[in-house]
Amino acid sequence: MSLKLAKEVLQTEAEGITSLVEQLDQEFERAIELIMRCPSRLIITGIGKSGIIGQKISATLNSTGTASFFLHPVEAMHGDLGIVDTNDVVLAISYSGETVELTMLLHTLKKRKVKTIALTGNINSGLAELADVVLSAHVPKEACPLGLAPTASTTAALALGDALAVVLLDRKHFAASDFRRNHPGGSLGERLKTRVSEVMLTGENIPNVQKETNFLDAVAVLNEKNVGAVLIMEDANSVIGIITDGDIRRLVAGNADMTGLELENIMTCHPKFIDADLLAADALSIMQRHEVTLLPVKDKTGSLVGVLHLHDLLGQGEFRLLV
Repeated sequence: MSLKLAKEVLQTEAEGITSLVEQLDQEFERAIELIMRCPSRLIITGIGKSGIIGQKISATLNSTGTASFFLHPVEAMHGDLGIVDTNDVVLAISYSGETVELTMLLHTLKKRKVKTIALTGNINSGLAELADVVLSAHVPKEACPLGLAPTASTTAALALGDALAVVLLDRKHFAASDFRRNHPGGSLGERLKTRVSEVMLTGENIPNVQKETNFLDAVAVLNEKNVGAVLIMEDANSVIGIITDGDIRRLVAGNADMTGLELENIMTCHPKFIDADLLAADALSIMQRHEVTLLPVKDKTGSLVGVLHLHDLLGQGEFRLLV
């Protein structure tokens, strides 16, 4: 019984991908041309399972010659929209095409004259109406027997993303040598064998302020150290919180007067730490699991001895973290 059902699932998912072949039309060509003409980046967005698929599509694009990153639609509407430029192209993924967060985002992008591509199972949806280009990813049915869990539809969306990446690879004459430059696994592997203490920032390079510090002075330290966050200290060695540049963007969007803000009221308490004697690979694992780019580093006594930023961990920006 189990094997029979498993085979039915695989057959349904295969049929979902196969159905895309007949749906491919000039809209796919228009999407390729829009991305090829883009002087900036392709930004992928989606929520829930579609968001996870979007992250994988973005990773594939990055490794095959098309600059891309994933933008969460909720975070976008709470400050992160500032990273979207009018020269960017946005690919929004939603099978129903009626995801409220994506519809709100595309309304905003349309006002900013940002070009958008919708990847959806419903070409008559609100999302499709807002987009400049619509890619149909409709599947005959989901593999889930309840018809509820996204299964065949997410597989189809992933396959269509692969089709985009491979066609773009071909159009850009992306070679095997280019691929190897984007996957310096040997160098990265060696670097991840080092101790955190060997690659962390120390001394004056640590972005930190005391909890009584004026908010604007804390922002000045964050900007000066330029690692994307500032640590809030109880005393010389005890970290009680962290404020990131994303936190600042959201505060700016919602506050007219920030001079009276107290750091303890806006910081994230109990940030994730790493021990100085652990491996860089351990730090990378923590960063991926908790979706952070900066870790305070403590010694065996629990005192702050440094900070580790993703760029320093991977080699001053030479590598990209692919999720």
